Amino acid sequence: MTIRLPGAGGALRTYEPRTEPLAVTPGTPFTSRTVFSAAHVVADPFADVSPDSPAAVDWDATLAFRRHLWSHGLGVAEAMDTAQRGMGLDWACAAELIRRSAAEAKAAGGRIACGVGTDQIAAGSLAEVRAAYEEQLAVVEESGAQAILMASRALAAAASGPEDYLEVYGHLLRQSAEPVVLHWLGPMFDPALEGYWGSSDLDAATDTFLDVIAAHPDKVDGIKVSLLDAQREIDIRRRLPRGVRCYTGDDFNYPELIAGDEQGFSHALLGIFDPLGPLAAEAVRVLDTGNVQGFRDLLDPTVGLSRHLFQTPTRFYKTGVVFLAWLAGHQSHFTMVGGLQSARSLPHFATAYELADGLGLFPDPKLAEERMKTLLSVYGVNQ
Repeated sequence: MTIRLPGAGGALRTYEPRTEPLAVTPGTPFTSRTVFSAAHVVADPFADVSPDSPAAVDWDATLAFRRHLWSHGLGVAEAMDTAQRGMGLDWACAAELIRRSAAEAKAAGGRIACGVGTDQIAAGSLAEVRAAYEEQLAVVEESGAQAILMASRALAAAASGPEDYLEVYGHLLRQSAEPVVLHWLGPMFDPALEGYWGSSDLDAATDTFLDVIAAHPDKVDGIKVSLLDAQREIDIRRRLPRGVRCYTGDDFNYPELIAGDEQGFSHALLGIFDPLGPLAAEAVRVLDTGNVQGFRDLLDPTVGLSRHLFQTPTRFYKTGVVFLAWLAGHQSHFTMVGGLQSARSLPHFATAYELADGLGLFPDPKLAEERMKTLLSVYGVNQ
């Protein structure tokens, strides 16, 4: 069986899909790394909504996908960027997602951490930003989940310098019930976060970020760095207080960062581990045995797919993630909150399909092929 796929220039090429998926099975919990998958939400395709409407979520399919990730030993990072926070998923829906997923995690015995932000306000004073953070932190803590303090668009707009970040984050860390994860999301993921930590100079911003941690090391479980800069993450990792973990958020360089070096390694909290879940889990279990090369042999070939999904404009990587979930059979449709399924081109989808199929990511390659052909026909490509 073959399928004709369009390239960037418009010409069609013939591709022969693989016939068998990569053989991976659920296994034992990880011992050497803590690994979270930032999970997407499944939209309700039958809801009569517009891109400006509150999100309509298919809760059954959304929670089923989280059970899929937990079954492979991965933790779930909930209500994060991958779940379209600030890109279709508003705070009211995110709060419901947090409550439902936290309850599901408790029932399934899965690990969960949830995003705490300020997206219930578009802008405000520092006091209003702090209050918005506090409201969300309370929801996460009441759910029993670990908190991830996400970067705030409102804080980026309201802060006049590093001291404002030190004050707001210090206040939140002092009142948090349990250690949190601090998330530094770069402007490639969200342009509104340019100059976060009080400076567009990344060296100065890094110093402020580390000052926040140094002042409250007992309240910081770890940090998630999403700057797509491997060396900067390594440099930050080496400067962390003892006991504070680094969770890589680098979807371009994750194999080498998780593998680490003689001075340390990164744990993981990654959007790419949504489509790569079973394969990533298999790789980490190999790493648990001390087999670094075996880990790299499994995970290195996935980087091409990840770099494709996260190509500029990076914030639209969510479209590729949901597209692959549809092809893999985790949901019955390719519809996204806010109509974001239109954010990537047909040639982009075609390459994503080819790369994912080559990795054996589709449990049913025939189903993936049929669904890809269905999409192609909508665009006028007849087989």
